[in-house]
Amino acid sequence: MAFKFTDKYLKSFISDSDLKSVGGEVDSAVKTLEQRTGRGSDFLGWVDLPVDYDKAEFSRIKAAAQKIRKSCDVFVVIGIGGSYLGARAAIEFVLGQNHNALKGDSPEIYFVGNDISSSHLRDVLEICDGKDVCVNVISKSGTTTEPAIAFRIFRDLLVKKYGDGAKDRIFATTDKARGALRSQADALGYETFVIPDDVGGRYSVLTAVGLLPIAVAGIDIDEMMAGAAAARTELSGGDVLSNPCYRYAAIRNILYRRGKRVEILVANDPALTLTCEWWKQLFGESEGKEGKGLYPSSAVYSTDLHSMGQFIQQGERVMFETYIDVNVSDGFTIPYDEENSDGLNFLAGKEINFVNQKAFEGTVMAHTDGDVPNCVVDLSSRSPRDFGYLVYFFEKAVAVSGYMLGINPFDQPGVEAYKKNMFALLDKPGYAEEKKKLEARISEIG
Repeated sequence: MAFKFTDKYLKSFISDSDLKSVGGEVDSAVKTLEQRTGRGSDFLGWVDLPVDYDKAEFSRIKAAAQKIRKSCDVFVVIGIGGSYLGARAAIEFVLGQNHNALKGDSPEIYFVGNDISSSHLRDVLEICDGKDVCVNVISKSGTTTEPAIAFRIFRDLLVKKYGDGAKDRIFATTDKARGALRSQADALGYETFVIPDDVGGRYSVLTAVGLLPIAVAGIDIDEMMAGAAAARTELSGGDVLSNPCYRYAAIRNILYRRGKRVEILVANDPALTLTCEWWKQLFGESEGKEGKGLYPSSAVYSTDLHSMGQFIQQGERVMFETYIDVNVSDGFTIPYDEENSDGLNFLAGKEINFVNQKAFEGTVMAHTDGDVPNCVVDLSSRSPRDFGYLVYFFEKAVAVSGYMLGINPFDQPGVEAYKKNMFALLDKPGYAEEKKKLEARISEIG
């Protein structure tokens, strides 16, 4: 396995005795998770998902992916939050940010329904013009505002273009038995896939939610599940000193209690930009409640060292970094230049990855000297198996860490607040009184 977690750069911040001091809390959190006795225990389907999943549906996902790959030029994925981030993260992790331009025999894949931007929707509609299109709409209820708006628009596009044949180009990932999207899919004959009742959105990338778009991109989902299964086995048992997942959860809580209130997930490859975004939702929704929790931020180096680097090096000392070091040697070297006008001939013949690694080492040492603790996830490849392993590592770590905080890592009650206000201001039936109150407050503000 190309995955390795190390805290060797933390020695001046956290000792083994510090870790042992919270060992009992870690053991208790792990026991709560494994025995399913804590809050949110009805959303633990992800724990055994890598080995205990619906094999028949998994085969249908692969068959549908092949059908889509053969029948369309553009595949539009409609979803928000956990119904969007995991799939896009996986595709870019394995294939890179430019996968649509380098698509080979795969359709171009675009994601909509994750915002309420008319320009974003218009751009993707323009891309679809004159091309064969398939759509995957992902929603437990079918009524979430952002994806519901997008689905209306793209469903109309398909109906106008294909008539009755539109139903064969729409794939719905939704609740197994209820909800507006389930009813519509059953009535109109869309092929459907199930969002499990016991897997929350931010933990759903290894369900049909993520697997169908990932498979359409041509990525081996068997290998991805195998990576997650390996993590499930290797990250079980042991204690805070021997299990890297438990060690990471302990490190986060120790640093949090010492005033490090912000965790920055750093990647040194732009292909992991959306992995960082997926991680922010996973950790933000899981831990940010009851006035508690680390604030999850992210950065991509060396790019962000030229923008946020100054603050990270010398700003307020409230942060630490978890660095994903992608160390992939691919033979891409820097050429020699006779003129040497840029003064870079000292790098001629060296791999670009070698330079990236030295930038990583230099950055970690500089930030450590600047009182920014660093722990590191080493990756020597960006394979589907690596992504599956990484996903499971972070999912289990945040579950243990959340129970150590004393909160429910599997709900997100605060997400509903903005929706209620938005529905009221949009004059949704049943929100008349709330609308009056909000408009009065807005008027007072001026």
